[in-house]
Amino acid sequence: MIKDIFFDLDHTIWDFDKNAQETLTELYNEYALHTLGLSSCETFIDTYTENNQLLWAEYHMGRITKEKLRSERFSKTFIQLGVAPESVPHAFEEDYVRISPTKRNLFAGSEKVLSYLQKKYTLHIISNGFKETTLTKMDLCNLNPYFSNVIISEDVGVNKPDQAIFAYALQKAGALKHESIMIGDSLEADIRGAQDFGMKAIFFNPLNKDKPADVEWQIQNLEELMSHF
Repeated sequence: MIKDIFFDLDHTIWDFDKNAQETLTELYNEYALHTLGLSSCETFIDTYTENNQLLWAEYHMGRITKEKLRSERFSKTFIQLGVAPESVPHAFEEDYVRISPTKRNLFAGSEKVLSYLQKKYTLHIISNGFKETTLTKMDLCNLNPYFSNVIISEDVGVNKPDQAIFAYALQKAGALKHESIMIGDSLEADIRGAQDFGMKAIFFNPLNKDKPADVEWQIQNLEELMSHF
């Protein structure tokens, strides 16, 4: 019997890609990046997304710091697209971090599903996201009323998939491992992290990526949860 449900935030409830795209499109125009030779906003966003995902994977595993992630994701993108290092707009990262968390696009059905689940289970967040941006997203999207606890890796000192963050989350929630489940989009951080800890997990897979054999349970949209719980 499940009593406590732990959600990831970015890419699971908060639509990171859509919010990033809106922010980057605004900044592309504000910074007139076409004058630096970046003639395609779409190419800029695609290149950034690829670099950001690779750096986040390194951050999840504790191989790079928050500072390194933030200093490299845009500088690497600009240089990769042919911008001279001395012409890279270094305030771009600061503006992105300021604007992006204020975007309010959630995955379809998020509020409906959370409202439904909250009546039957105790809900929590476990996020590897940066503390200040995570709290801003939760606040502006009115998500706080749904969750009893928001566990952020920066507060704990370790990231998912480290088992210590799952142990901390259960202790803080007063939850038992066999009565808890993790829902998230990251196979490494959310799913295998929870499974290695001995906790059930559901892979949120809206892009219909190939599901590894060791992942038993997946959903493609959040409303599927209403038929399972």
